[in-house]
Formats: sequence, structure tokens, C-alpha cells
Amino acid sequence: MNNQKQQKPTLTGQRFKTRKRDEKERFDPTQFQESIVQGLNKTGTDLEAVAKFLDASGAKLDYRRYAETLFDILVAGGMLAPGGTLSDDMTRTEFCLFTAQEDLETMQAYAQVFNKLIRRYKYLEKGFEEEIKKLLLFLKGFTESERNKLAMLTGILLANGNISASILSSLFNENLVKEGVSAAFAVKLFKSWINEKDINSVAGSLRKVGMDNRLMELFPANKRSCEHFSKYFTDAGLKELSDFARNQQSIGARKELQKELQEQMSRGDPQKEIIAFTKEEMKKANLSEQTMISIIWTSVMSSVEWNKKEELVNQQAIKHLKQYSPLLKAFTSQGLSELSLLLKIQEYCYDNIHFMNAFQNIVVLLYKADVLSEEAILKWYTEAHLAKGKSVFLEQMKKFVEWLKNAEEESESEEEEAD
Repeated sequence: MNNQKQQKPTLTGQRFKTRKRDEKERFDPTQFQESIVQGLNKTGTDLEAVAKFLDASGAKLDYRRYAETLFDILVAGGMLAPGGTLSDDMTRTEFCLFTAQEDLETMQAYAQVFNKLIRRYKYLEKGFEEEIKKLLLFLKGFTESERNKLAMLTGILLANGNISASILSSLFNENLVKEGVSAAFAVKLFKSWINEKDINSVAGSLRKVGMDNRLMELFPANKRSCEHFSKYFTDAGLKELSDFARNQQSIGARKELQKELQEQMSRGDPQKEIIAFTKEEMKKANLSEQTMISIIWTSVMSSVEWNKKEELVNQQAIKHLKQYSPLLKAFTSQGLSELSLLLKIQEYCYDNIHFMNAFQNIVVLLYKADVLSEEAILKWYTEAHLAKGKSVFLEQMKKFVEWLKNAEEESESEEEEAD
């Protein structure tokens, strides 16, 4: 047996050089900054040339690692220290967003630079959003002109979908809010956003990220009212934003009321108490009876777990609605309220497939309970119904409507004979 140690195999061979174009140059932040600053100094105010330079530089500069440095330079001309001041020991450029002209056209051109850069290098998307969030937190460290430019740019980027409206959470920072910086910045931002698109675009984006009910947070707690918000933004020329916020607050109040009513019904609270509470809340929130009956219907139908079998759900619905007919009656004193309720019933039965065949039984029950009048039912049948399930529901109601018409005619004949 050979006791001699076997030598381990070693890798030998020729070392291949990578081609220059495949190499990623390794930069530290200082070298990276110098490269970007030099390029921007050469391109100057020609933003098309800036976009081309940034596009080409991404092939050899490490954008992924130094995204924050890149965006700092493009916005402020150099790397930003905490608080928003420029770092003293770093190279700077005079060609950046903060030194550009303060007008919408220039900001739109800068938005295009960022848009092209991020479309070319998709991995920069997240870093760019983080940069905007950071810049908003640094607002106090910028001049008024710099804030205005950043606000206009941010509004354009939001309108074009380059960034998410979730970045607005930075504006709720306590220090920015307390000194009025957030509200003033928001005015410029929303004007720019609405100028690019419209209030519907703003509303959709805010709802998507749950910001639609948080706009009041732009003001300190002692000024956080619909009245103050409305006056501030209306005076600033943003009435559409004021109206949107007022509508959102009203929607929020309605949701809360609906939830409370549902809980009261689930607990089995006496209907007299529920009616008294509802009337008080209706007055406080300045809600119409038509709005209120819609909320009550939704609460009534959400306060019970419905049977999954169609043949049983009909009986369950009749029993449940019979119980709450006094509550429904208390808020259908007007013809329009009755019609609103009929439309809600139609919509509910259409949207919940097990209720499709229950529509006529529900309407007849509420007619007998004096919640719905024959006038309202006839108006719904002839002209005021929705398109949803129209043919099915009109067919269901046909015999009952005929009966109502005949009863009305007989009543009129009896009155004429009496005369």
C-alpha cells in the first residue's frame, strides 16, 4: 500500500481578460459623484443632453449602489447631509433642479429626465420613491424657491404615475406640519398635479394608497377641521380639492354611522333607541333622508348572516325585514326616500344572487308595513328603476303592479259614486 500523501489537484490554466465593455467600473461615492458632476457640467442646461448622458453612464457607473447619490445630485447639485444641507466636502454642480428656472415648463422637462432614466433602469424605481420621501422630510432645509420647484416636480411625477401617492406620508411629519410647511408645499404640489391631469386622477391615486382620508393631517391638530381645510385650499385656488376632502369626510362619517347601526342591531338594541340615535346623527352630519335610508338598508342587511340556500333566504329576509320595518318607516316620510329605498333593494337583490327571486316579496312586505307607498312603487316600475336585473324584477312585479292599478281605479270609482 502506498503511504505517500496524494497531492490535491490544483486548477491551472490561462486567465481570460473580460472585454472592456462588459466591465462595471467600481466607484466609491466620491468618484461616482465626480463622474456625474463632470457629466452634468458638460451638458449644462440642455436637458435632452442630460438624459442622454445619464442613459449612457448607467452602462459603466453603478447606479444600483449609488442611487441616492445620483438623485441627490440631480435635484440639489451635490450630496445632501441630514436636514437637507449640501455636504461641504463634496464636488457640486450648478446644473440641477434647484438651480433651474422656477416655472412649470422647466419642471415638466425635468420630470421627463427622471422618467427616461427610470424607464431605462427599472431597478431605480424604488430608490427614486425613497429619495422623494427623504426630500420631503428635508423641506425645512430648502429655500422657498427650492420647495416650489420640488412641489411642482412631485405633482407632475404623481400625475404621470412615476411615483406612488404614498410618498405624501412624509408631509405628515409633525415639525413640517406645525410650521405650515406641509400645507404650503401641498398647495403647489396639487396645483401641478391637477394641471397635468384632473381632480379625478388625484382622487383615484389617493384612494389607491389609503391617503384619501388623511389630507386633514397636513394641518396641526387644533386646525384639523373640514372648515379650515376647505377655506385654506379654496383661498389658494384649489376648490376642487376642498370639495373632494369634504366629500371624503362625509363618506367617512357615513361609514362610521353604518358600522355603529349594524352593531346596535346585532346587539338587539330597542328600535326606539336606534331611531332616536339615527335621527340625532343624521342632524349632526347634515344628511338627507334619502342618504339616511340607504345607510339604514345596508346596515339592516349586513347585521345578519344569510342562509346560502335560495329557498330559505326568502323566508329569512321576510322575517328579518318585518322586524326592522318600523326603523325603515321612520326614514321614508318623503317620496324620494321611498324611491331611494326601492333602488337600494333592487341593487341588493341583483348583486346578491340568492335574493334575485325575493325582490317582489320584499317590496310587498314593505308596502303592507306602510314603508313604501303605491305611488313610489308605480313610479319605480314605470320610469325610475335601474338597469340592473330590470327584466327579471319588472316581470316579478307585473301582477302586483296590475293589482295596485286596479285597486287605485276602484278607489277612484267609489269616490266618484260617493260624490
